[in-house]
Amino acid sequence: MKKKKELFFFFGIQNATDFKSKLATDIHPLITSTTQILDITTQPLTAVNVAFSQSGLTALNITDNLGDQFYSQGQEADSAAIGDPGTGSWVQSFAGTSVHGVFLLASDTIDNIDETLSDLSSILGDSIGELHRVQGEARPGSEEGHEHFGYMDGISQPAVIGFTQSPLPGQLAVDAGEILLAEDGDSTTRPSWAQDGSFLVFRQMEQLVPEFNKFLLDNPISEPGVLTSEEGSALLGARMVGRWKSGAPVDLAPLFDDPTLAADPTRNNNFTYLHDDQSNTNQTRCPFSAHTRKTRPRGDFSPENTANHIIRAGIPYGPEVTDDEAASNTTSASLERGLAFVAYQSNINKGFRFLQQFWVNNANFFQAGTGVDPIIGSAGTDPSSRSRPITGLDPTDPGRAITLQNDFVVSRGGEYFFSPSISAILNTIAA
Repeated sequence: MKKKKELFFFFGIQNATDFKSKLATDIHPLITSTTQILDITTQPLTAVNVAFSQSGLTALNITDNLGDQFYSQGQEADSAAIGDPGTGSWVQSFAGTSVHGVFLLASDTIDNIDETLSDLSSILGDSIGELHRVQGEARPGSEEGHEHFGYMDGISQPAVIGFTQSPLPGQLAVDAGEILLAEDGDSTTRPSWAQDGSFLVFRQMEQLVPEFNKFLLDNPISEPGVLTSEEGSALLGARMVGRWKSGAPVDLAPLFDDPTLAADPTRNNNFTYLHDDQSNTNQTRCPFSAHTRKTRPRGDFSPENTANHIIRAGIPYGPEVTDDEAASNTTSASLERGLAFVAYQSNINKGFRFLQQFWVNNANFFQAGTGVDPIIGSAGTDPSSRSRPITGLDPTDPGRAITLQNDFVVSRGGEYFFSPSISAILNTIAA
C-alpha cells in the first residue's frame, strides 16, 4: 500500500493501564491488516500501524525477550557502531529512551492523516504524550518517487518467499524469516506471540541538497569530446548512487541516462555487476563504493548473499529546495529536508546494522581502498573530521580517489521498534 503522505508520530506512554485499555478496545480495530492492504477494495483512507521500542514494551510491563540485543539497547546506545558521529545532531527526543512508540499514519492527503490523528488523540487522551513527529510526503509532479537528491528510490526490494506475488526479474528471493519473526529462516528463539512481527528501524536522515548539487557541479567526470561538463556532473552523481536520477542502473547504462530502461520493471533491476568481458575487480560500469552496490552487492558474491536484507519503506520529508538555497548552494538553517528511513527485518544485527557496519561504512568493502558509501557512509565518530576518500567514481581512472570533505546526509537520530502483528497487539501488548 503506497500512499503519498505518511506521518510518524512518536510518543511516550504516561499511563500504561489506560493506554492498554484504549489499545484493546478502540485503537486495535483501527490498525490496518495485511489482508486489507493486499485487497485494494478494502484499503482504508488512512492506514494505521503502531510499533514499540524496548522501553515502550517495558513501560507496558511486557518482559519477554524478543531475541534482539540491539533492539533491547535502543538506537542511541548503538549510534557509534552504526556510524553516527556522536548524537549532537540528533533530535532531542531520540537522544535517550523516552520514545516508547510510534504511530504510522499513511494516506493520500494530509487532511485524512490529521483527522485520524485527531481521533487517536481523542481516544488516548493523557495516556500518551507527543515527543516528536515527522511528516513524510512524496515529492511533487515528475519528482514523485524520487528522494530529495533527485534519484528514483525504492526500485530494488527483496522478494519474500510466500508473501511476494509475481517477483520481478532481478528481485532476490529471501526466506520470510529474514523479515518476519519466527518464520522460515529465522533461527532465533522468540516468544510465540511475536511471530510475524518485524523489527522497524527508523532514521531521520537530513539531506543537504544544495551542497550535494554544488559538489557535482564542481567535480564533473571529464571525457573531452564525449561528455559536456553538465553530463560529467550527472555521471558523477549517478556513479555515487549507482543509478541515474531516472532509476536506470549505471551497470546497464554506464555513460548516459536511459529513462526507457528505468521505466521497464522487467529490466531496471535485472543485473549482477558481472559481465563477460571483465572480472569482479573492474569498476568501469559501477563503482564498488556506489550506494546501491554497497547495500546490495549482487554478483560480487557467488552465490548472492541472501542473509542480510531489509524491506525499505522510507519517504521524503521537508520542503523542496528554495531559490535562495539553490543560489547560495547552502541549506537554510531554518529548513530541513531529507528521508524518513524505515527498514523492516527479523534481526537488526543481520539487517540494517550489518549493512551499516560491514558494507556501507567499510572503506575496504568490496575491495581494499574502495572507500565508504559516498551518499550515506560515515567517516567515523569524530564530528570535526568528515573527509572521505572514495575510489572508482571516475570511470576514466578508477584508482583515483575523489575526496568528500563534508557529509551530504546528516543523521538526526532514530530508534529501533518492534512492529507487532494485530493478534499480538490484542492478546499480549494490550492484555
